[in-house]
Amino acid sequence: MTQRQSTITFALLVCGTVIGLAGIDLVLPAIPSLPESIAGTLESAQLVLASFAAGTAIGLMIFGELGARYKQRYLLIFALAAYAVLSYAAAQVSSINDLIIVRFFQGVASSAPAVFAPGMIKAMYSERGALKAIGFMGSIESLTPAFAPVVGAWLLTLADWRLSFFVTAALASLLCVSIFVVGGSSLNHAHARSNAERASYGSLFSNKVFMRHALSHACTLGGLLVFVFGAPTVITTTMGGSLVDFNIMQIIGISLFIVSANLSDRLVLRFGAERLILFGSTMTAFGFLAILAFAFFGNNDPRWVWLLFTPINLGLGLRGPPGFYQAVVAAGDNDSRGAALLILFILGTAAIGTAVAAPFITLGLVPLGIVASVIGVSSVLFLQLLKN
Repeated sequence: MTQRQSTITFALLVCGTVIGLAGIDLVLPAIPSLPESIAGTLESAQLVLASFAAGTAIGLMIFGELGARYKQRYLLIFALAAYAVLSYAAAQVSSINDLIIVRFFQGVASSAPAVFAPGMIKAMYSERGALKAIGFMGSIESLTPAFAPVVGAWLLTLADWRLSFFVTAALASLLCVSIFVVGGSSLNHAHARSNAERASYGSLFSNKVFMRHALSHACTLGGLLVFVFGAPTVITTTMGGSLVDFNIMQIIGISLFIVSANLSDRLVLRFGAERLILFGSTMTAFGFLAILAFAFFGNNDPRWVWLLFTPINLGLGLRGPPGFYQAVVAAGDNDSRGAALLILFILGTAAIGTAVAAPFITLGLVPLGIVASVIGVSSVLFLQLLKN
């Protein structure tokens, strides 16, 4: 495969994962006013987000299995075409209940790029090239939750809630055609049929190396998501801060993640993947513990959270690309199922951690810090306890 083909393929894969990730964030600003436009309640409008997330989780497992049995290029084209059609259908519904149903299947279709991208990247590049590509992809993906709601809010000023779905349908259609016409040969080259059909999800659970890296990665990223999900409420209701404080925290964190993630391939060459993964996981765990210690001292100045949040993002950026890559490599030919299971571990960790912290969220930073710290420290423990 030529450098140009690799670049085109990688760009298409990044666009696919971003479109899938934007499925929630682009629609988010329209949710509060949705009951004013179509039949439904504010409570049911929240299920528009939940159904998409549930569909994504199920889609991960479905496409992980299908990707091991059929050509991933065709599955990717089919999923993007379905995502486009379902996005258009979502704009045509007349009630929130109908929208909830459509969004579930839209979530299923949205998961395909995230499942197929890691294995394709592994096949296209050398180890260092794959680490660099995964780091860059992670940088782009980290910006999606920050900028997609802004774009969604801007679209609301131009028209009603339906416009975001029309835009999603158009972008997914364009990407689908691009992969069919431009990226066809390179994507076919990137995915070779293998022994994956004879493998299963069960074989991954018995793969100690895969589980070691997958669970550790899930705890590092999942712990960060738990903290980010709870931080707005804690900062605004118990620390006397505002959403501006949360936004500053996010901007600093995302910036540091992008820098460290794009340096990780060079650091792997110098220190080795295992050492960097352990160092990054430990740094993130230290950040959570530092926030917890700060919370116990009772200082409510949210500016300290900006500072203490930095090692969490730096650590994730350093260990993220090599940790993700090592999990995919450990899955071997079973990479589509491996990627699906890894992402499901991340989502599950974030969901369980958020649910555990939710009843205590109004008590301040201490409960959130405890939950995030337990998850973050678990990342280091998995690396140590599951060593060969």
